[in-house]
Amino acid sequence: MSDQPRRTPSQAVLTVQEVERLSPDLIRITAGGDGYAEFADNDSTDKYVKILFADPRHGLTPPYDLARLREESPEKLPTRRTYTVRRSDPANRRLVIDFVVHGDEGVAGPWALQAQPGDTIVVSGAGGGYAPSPSAPWHLLVGDHTALPAISSAVEALPADAVGHVILSIANPDDRLLPAVPAGVTLRWTETDAELLEALSTLPWAEGHPGVFAHGERGTIKQVRALLKQHEVPRESLSISAYWALGRAEDQFQAEKREPIGQIE
Repeated sequence: MSDQPRRTPSQAVLTVQEVERLSPDLIRITAGGDGYAEFADNDSTDKYVKILFADPRHGLTPPYDLARLREESPEKLPTRRTYTVRRSDPANRRLVIDFVVHGDEGVAGPWALQAQPGDTIVVSGAGGGYAPSPSAPWHLLVGDHTALPAISSAVEALPADAVGHVILSIANPDDRLLPAVPAGVTLRWTETDAELLEALSTLPWAEGHPGVFAHGERGTIKQVRALLKQHEVPRESLSISAYWALGRAEDQFQAEKREPIGQIE
């Protein structure tokens, strides 16, 4: 075991610049400033950050000394939530992040509902590992609300002559916001994950293995994986994982990723 101290990921302390209500359930936050220099950008269309939400009652000032808090005052540790970056803008030093809101539920949604220009948001990252492969014979993008930002970025990265399918499970038509897909790509909206699975199971399968991006609720994504196995899509052609799990808060969901229940093989 290494005696080297664990490296603490950098934290970008950003200022909210714009708040836009895209639909009843989607809020877009644009944030930036000098702290953008600490943002570790990448070229992935599914790039994501950990947002750190500190309880104001604790009087913490970002960037947070997480190692010290973990050792001395674990009850003061900020809550972390994972969000896809909708757009990064190095030239103007800002990030765009879309939040799905459900009233007072959760941590990030209520924060986004109340956010105002001038507020502070602290992010760590970015991670990510997918972008549409130019060598894929066709593309298959599958997801729900949580995957909408990443799939939107992937659609924007597709070449004009791309072929394939996008299947998205989003019940509210007002939330079905997606850039225009190339002419050779079909777009299917469904109201439920069950309908999404039905659409995927009856999809006309083209020759060659598609480049797949499939992310959403854990139980649904496990069934998506089973359908892809029937078509013998190799693992190296897949970007597939759960973004959330029914009945689980993120802390429990993240912990279960290391257990059999949380693995998508």
